[in-house]
Amino acid sequence: MPVTPFVLTTLAGLSTGLGGVIAALFRPTPRLLAFCGGFAGAVMVTVSLADLAPSVMEFYGQSLSPLGCGFAVAGLLLGGMLTALFLGKALPGEETLAARFGSRAQGAAMRTALVTGAALLLHNLPEGILTLVSGVADPSMGARTALAIALHNIPEGLAVAVPFACATGSRGKGAAAALASGLAEPAGALLAWLFLRNFVTPGLLNGIVALVAGIMLWVAADQLLPTAFEPDNRKTGVVGFAFGTLVMILGIAALN
Repeated sequence: MPVTPFVLTTLAGLSTGLGGVIAALFRPTPRLLAFCGGFAGAVMVTVSLADLAPSVMEFYGQSLSPLGCGFAVAGLLLGGMLTALFLGKALPGEETLAARFGSRAQGAAMRTALVTGAALLLHNLPEGILTLVSGVADPSMGARTALAIALHNIPEGLAVAVPFACATGSRGKGAAAALASGLAEPAGALLAWLFLRNFVTPGLLNGIVALVAGIMLWVAADQLLPTAFEPDNRKTGVVGFAFGTLVMILGIAALN
């Protein structure tokens, strides 16, 4: 196992836990939930459409016609969205969670935390593979990849920790849930090195990137942004969305 790429992958995953720690510093309120939902939703949408999808289109554009490239990338994004959709259907509904946690608001918050956390587990596994492989092939590119992933993992940690804390009343449990979702990243790297290292190709990696982008787009549209734009705290959610978009545009520009 190459030590430096694995350490970078682990640090990138642990940054999700950093988002959970940041969330634990504030009392969980509906306004904070709206702001974090808008911020994290914007991060996922911006990363997917301004960074991941363009890089995949550039890769497939080298061997496919423009229309064929578009269909290939759109199909992979759709695959990621359907994965997130079916995952959401497999998890408990709001009414079930409301009966367990005491109110509809707490049930809705826990539903958001579960769907977002499960989606993060799915997309952190291939992200771990991507970071490790990038670091082995080119250490400087691996470092940039790890930094880019760490930056967008922080708000993703917020997106898990805040609704979890709102549902359970425990900031510590929210931070722990965020950390658990981030640990999938080094786990993905370890599994890739043990079982997949002879099968990983640029085509496979770019396909995984597109699937990850589709998952993030669905989770943002289905869970995070509806929470952010609830009528009672809509302005706060919009501010979070604007802030998240601007931060990620600056981050993408700085890392390219």
